Amino acid sequence: MKRTILLSMALLSLLSCGSTSKKGKAKTQATAATEAEAPKGGEAIVYFTKDITPESLVKIYKALGKSASGKVAVKISTGELGGHNYLKPELIKPLVDSVKGTIVECNTAYEGSRSNTEAHRKTISEHGFDKVASVDIMDEEGSVKIPVKDSSHIKYDLVGSHLGRYDFMVNLAHFKGHAMGGFGGVLKNQSIGVASAAGKAYIHSAGYTQDVAEVWSHVDNQDGFLESMAAAAQAVHEYFKGNIVYINIMNNMSIDCDCDSDPAAPKIKDMGIMASLDPVALDQACLDKVFAIKPVEGNDNTDFVERVKELHGTHTVEYAEKIGLGTRKYTIVSLD
Repeated sequence: MKRTILLSMALLSLLSCGSTSKKGKAKTQATAATEAEAPKGGEAIVYFTKDITPESLVKIYKALGKSASGKVAVKISTGELGGHNYLKPELIKPLVDSVKGTIVECNTAYEGSRSNTEAHRKTISEHGFDKVASVDIMDEEGSVKIPVKDSSHIKYDLVGSHLGRYDFMVNLAHFKGHAMGGFGGVLKNQSIGVASAAGKAYIHSAGYTQDVAEVWSHVDNQDGFLESMAAAAQAVHEYFKGNIVYINIMNNMSIDCDCDSDPAAPKIKDMGIMASLDPVALDQACLDKVFAIKPVEGNDNTDFVERVKELHGTHTVEYAEKIGLGTRKYTIVSLD
């Protein structure tokens, strides 16, 4: 009963945060960039477009005003074989080309089509990503430790060893539900997604083990897992010294992740693309947008909301704000 009350309070907090967000008209890129780096009133700028096209993806990236430089990693999920909701290569190709980026991924900590490098490369090829860009499986040669600011659970972040090759990251996430985290957006893409297979085990077990063979017997600390994700996302942000841009694409929003080979069919209509220099504000804005849907046939958020509530998914953004990764307060700037 106590947990149910706490989850209800978290949901109410989430909804109230969304009600205080503002909308504004698009400004010039120079003005927008200045405000994004130094938002007024402690609010982050979150850009939005309803248009989900390759052109609008490039447009929203440019609106952020932070140009990629040096060796650029474009972090996506390449998706499990059998799944079909992952971001499609033809959608992301112009953005990857515009930043001269390399698509980066890491192997999974569960049995499947991406659990080792050989199988993962076959999946990448099957899904067509290697036809639009170079793809680097960052933990192909193992892991490296990077420091965390919050060591409540994990004492370091264990990432793919190839992370050191890159100077800048485009965190390009597919916003959707998730069977363990409640939802997945840029915070998950930067924590679990950038972690090596051993690092994924370490985060999922809230610091208990790095052994992928035993991790699933030690995933009983749900809030610890969510807090570990926030800490790992912060570690990657600090590693790049802020040289990261964050983009969530809100399409094919199943309650299941792209790591699911047989995901539930999406019940929510595609909503658009959102982007920010603040990952906490971005995930919060996307959650608010989905939670604000009034369920009707053909656009029903009920299952999504229930999954987030059941798994206390809002705690990830709440904790990320608490440890200083970003703010849950934001202003929406429409590019439409």
